[in-house]
Amino acid sequence: MSSPTTQPETPEILVNASSPVFSALRDIITDDPHSWDTAWTQNITPWESGDIQPPLREVTQSGEVAFPTRGRAFVPGCGSGHDARYIASALGLDTLAIDISPTAVRNATKNIPDGVNARIEVQDFFSFSVPETEKFDLIYDYTSVDPLLQPKTGVDIKARFFVAIPPSRRGEWGAQMNSLIKRGGYLITLVYPIVPETDVGPPWFVRPEHYYGPLGDGWEKVVDRVPTESQPTHVGRERLVVWRKL
Repeated sequence: MSSPTTQPETPEILVNASSPVFSALRDIITDDPHSWDTAWTQNITPWESGDIQPPLREVTQSGEVAFPTRGRAFVPGCGSGHDARYIASALGLDTLAIDISPTAVRNATKNIPDGVNARIEVQDFFSFSVPETEKFDLIYDYTSVDPLLQPKTGVDIKARFFVAIPPSRRGEWGAQMNSLIKRGGYLITLVYPIVPETDVGPPWFVRPEHYYGPLGDGWEKVVDRVPTESQPTHVGRERLVVWRKL
């Protein structure tokens, strides 16, 4: 495990919505969710870090939550599949990961070693469904599209889910989470980027409290804190929230 990273109270880097890479992504991404595949085919995917997110490793290894070690896990908007691979390996869960981009799914499939119980499928999260008997014990939503300007290197855009979808669809997101997780199951949300308010996106302005309305009643927060381990570009700009469905 990597050494802990101390998080400052506020980010020191400001949003630069006019940066070339950020503008290029917004030119590609439209209301059509399939437009994400264009970013993949054009290799405009600087959100790919090549590894799992440290807070996911931290919360699953800390013992603060009794996550299931049997059952099924789900990772929507999985990108290259690193987090799905980790969940399947570390928790031993039968893991399904989906992405609307066929290019991303092809990449992710290559990242799943033999013997790891994870499969990757091309699916639209908003039309995805499972029978009552196949609901998930754990879902991981890493909510990240990062437009923050970094010194010398330009823009680091980390793209995953909640903040990548228009705010008008957050109610649908919540309805899907409610329909896909079984009672007693867990939803891990990594809320990022927590930056000054903006009315443009992606990424769309996000705060942890923005999840309350879409999820509705019937959930208990079991973790709500700043991670002690983060990628260097995430320090001070993310929050780990774990929900348990009642």
